[in-house]
Amino acid sequence: MQIEELHWFAVLCETGNVGRAAAELGLSQPGLSRALARLERELGSPLFDRKGRVLALNRYGEAFLVYARRVLRELEAGRRAVAELASPESGTVAMAFLHTVGPWLVPRLLLSFRAHYPGVRFQLIQGGSASILGALERGEVDLVITSPRPDGAALAWRPLRRERLYLAVPGGHRFAGRQRVRLAEAAAETFVANKPGTGLRESTEELWREAGIAPAVAFEGDDVATLRGMVAVGLGVAVLPRARTYDGGIDQAGDPWLRYIPLAGTGGSRVLGLVWREERWASPAVSAFRDSVLSLAPELP
Repeated sequence: MQIEELHWFAVLCETGNVGRAAAELGLSQPGLSRALARLERELGSPLFDRKGRVLALNRYGEAFLVYARRVLRELEAGRRAVAELASPESGTVAMAFLHTVGPWLVPRLLLSFRAHYPGVRFQLIQGGSASILGALERGEVDLVITSPRPDGAALAWRPLRRERLYLAVPGGHRFAGRQRVRLAEAAAETFVANKPGTGLRESTEELWREAGIAPAVAFEGDDVATLRGMVAVGLGVAVLPRARTYDGGIDQAGDPWLRYIPLAGTGGSRVLGLVWREERWASPAVSAFRDSVLSLAPELP
């Protein structure tokens, strides 16, 4: 049974005449008659009572028409939904990103894009690097903002911004007055850190390896805000980015009980980047947003 046959059947029901229905559909009368015969054979019952040139729906045809119209309505709704999603003016962009970039980087990117495409909708997911890259692999999102750069030949990566990392300590800590600190100097400190599988934890562990230390970890949290609170009350120190406002500036009032000490050496930062799957089709809305993000990258503070 073909979708076209359901449409032809519905038109035939409205006209009640093979000739008029064929003309409306742009078909030959014999072709339409053969299609109706195939449909009736497949259903195992005639759908019309023939009265000369006039066709009158019988009770089998009336029952089938209800479902045929329902299928056609759902199909049309599906076509409209796909067209809407694919439109660069009113489509949908699904993006996942690290918790740490939610307060500032993502709002900055959305603000710039929505000025030109106000009708595009967003489906946004926050999470650790492992979970958001898993969502990309499963096709649940179109784009991911993460760090560090993920492995995988099928993954496209474009760097967006280098973000400085600091050693966050309580206000009365022995490092609080320092202008810079080598991470090796904190080997004896107790740390708090994100749980494994997050981008910041990967970056922190890489810095630990480069410094040749394996510190004790007193707490593993899901988000940076919690880690900042644990540092503030003296549970441990942490490798963290500064709290930022939506425009990328430093939130001067965000952590009044913390001190952020720049890390000495070349490794005191991480690169945030945009990731997508090369082989996966991108809708016009997704392509437009991706282009917007990449064009804005040089302007990010």
